[in-house]
Amino acid sequence: MKLSTSLAACVLGVAAGSVSAADVGVSIGISQPGVYGRIDIGRYPPPVLVAPQPVWVARPRTVVVQPEPVYLWVPPGHRKHWHKHCGAYGACGQPVYFVQDRWYQQHVAPPPPPRHDPHHGHHRH
Repeated sequence: MKLSTSLAACVLGVAAGSVSAADVGVSIGISQPGVYGRIDIGRYPPPVLVAPQPVWVARPRTVVVQPEPVYLWVPPGHRKHWHKHCGAYGACGQPVYFVQDRWYQQHVAPPPPPRHDPHHGHHRH
């Protein structure tokens, strides 16, 4: 009886640790064009997704707390072979939604730097 009580306390402790870690809301900010990764969608309009269902690699056998989905912008080859690339994004074992490139470019990517016109400011007389 003590073993099952200890096991239950351990599971609850892990669950509590998972919940508090999830509450922190850590995300990787993307600020440079061409840098693939996690997107904190709370600051943007709802994303346009590549597929309506999340992709899972190594779904946990026992789920104490359902993990929140992760929204990622990744190259098409990484999306196609996600099982090979999920570790690089820290997203194995989590539901992943891939956002469309067009949505990323319109809403997340920083605007391109202004072009410098070498003739601007020079007047010919």
